[in-house]
Amino acid sequence: MKTLHVALDSRSYPIWIGSGLIDHSQCWREALSPGRVVIVTNETVGPLYTAAIRDTVESLGHPVICIDLPDGEQFKDWVHLNLIFDGLMANRIERGETIVALGGGVVGDMAGFAAASYQRGMRLIQVPTTLLAQVDSSVGGKTAINHPLGKNMIGAFYQPSAVFCDLDVLGTLPAREFSAGLAEVIKYGCILDAEFFNWLETNIEALLRRDRNALTEAVYRSCELKAQVVAADERETDRRAILNFGHTFGHAIEAGLGYGKWLHGEAVGCGMVIAANLSKELGGLSSEMVSRIVALIERAALPIRPPRWPAKDYLEWMSHDKKSKSGKVRYVVLRSMGSAQTQIVDDGLISKVLEKAIA
Repeated sequence: MKTLHVALDSRSYPIWIGSGLIDHSQCWREALSPGRVVIVTNETVGPLYTAAIRDTVESLGHPVICIDLPDGEQFKDWVHLNLIFDGLMANRIERGETIVALGGGVVGDMAGFAAASYQRGMRLIQVPTTLLAQVDSSVGGKTAINHPLGKNMIGAFYQPSAVFCDLDVLGTLPAREFSAGLAEVIKYGCILDAEFFNWLETNIEALLRRDRNALTEAVYRSCELKAQVVAADERETDRRAILNFGHTFGHAIEAGLGYGKWLHGEAVGCGMVIAANLSKELGGLSSEMVSRIVALIERAALPIRPPRWPAKDYLEWMSHDKKSKSGKVRYVVLRSMGSAQTQIVDDGLISKVLEKAIA
């Protein structure tokens, strides 16, 4: 087992990375507060892993309550968030007790938002079961639900008390879901670590085979890079916004198709292709570097061509982006491989880049 820490003073917490963590008694003993444990999961993940957590947690003296949600991005909304609140209220859960988010990014976001909101905050533990959630959404305390006009527009910053990245659970992940997670891994190389990007180019096939050594390195380095950014800018007032490389375009794709048609990582992967080409137009990247980014995304079995919609439709969906200031969207662009910044870009140039991508 490897351990990282997200350094946030009194709210610092460990990220445990390794095998067999989902029922690791000592980790659970350290992570839990007294009282009951509410496992929030979904109908796909629950049958696979709830029993193991329940047995371990109950052996430590904590009664367990389970709340099951439907599986899918299309259910990340107010209606289904209320299913969590219904369960908490019906069981008279108290503020000092613990919510465990067992699942991918949707479960993590919804359970985290519920933990932030119920009785103004209760203890939260993240147990991410997808690669994307392990390297991205479970770390850093962003919680949210979607709105028809924009993704993750309603939520709260709320840090967990611990994150369990059990690599064993990735063995049951469908290939498409696994590739979606690789989009976020590739992102870290693009925006923060050129050497890591080079390593990914060499090891992408090993990752797709789920080679344990390669997987451990990828998850550890991704979490390490994100933890550094979160510690420096927890509430995304400045530096943390670079973690959204490819996301502005990706969120537009998700909104246009309808949430759940493309996986989040698929939309982000395609969004990074567009963002890389935008970076080239702004003088930050060479054509060769853009080609390397596109090739790596394609080797990860991710889409590289966006849906064929008019550029004005993309601009409308992107106008709701959370990084907007004074009505202007700030795009994350690369100054060079491993170095990113946010920048306001003229709509005309965005349209030009989109039209090339669509063609």
